[in-house]
Amino acid sequence: MESESTQADIVRPVQEQLDAYNAKDIDRFMQWWADDCQYYAFPSELLAQGAAQIRERHVERFKEPNLHGRLIHRMMVGNMVVDQELVTRNFPEGVGEIDVIAIYEVKAGKIASAWFKLGPRR
Repeated sequence: MESESTQADIVRPVQEQLDAYNAKDIDRFMQWWADDCQYYAFPSELLAQGAAQIRERHVERFKEPNLHGRLIHRMMVGNMVVDQELVTRNFPEGVGEIDVIAIYEVKAGKIASAWFKLGPRR
């Protein structure tokens, strides 16, 4: 059985990157992603390979004035963390929201892989 400190260690990188996402702090955000991490559109479309590509995807997004991810629910099984979020974005047609399921695999205190399932824009 996993100890509470192990559970906290697995959840910490996920929460820290969400906090940095909401602060739009790219350097703080990136410190929680492994150098060789993989970033997918669920289930298997590779969107970014490695930390440099993940950084590149987020630099422009962090310029959005209304960007915010609100955690609705979180669960953890082993080294996997699943978040249900409501994300506010600045879309070309205006400010809107999108439901997101984010699945994170955490290894050695960093996010090693992540999968994102997006709902329709509202």
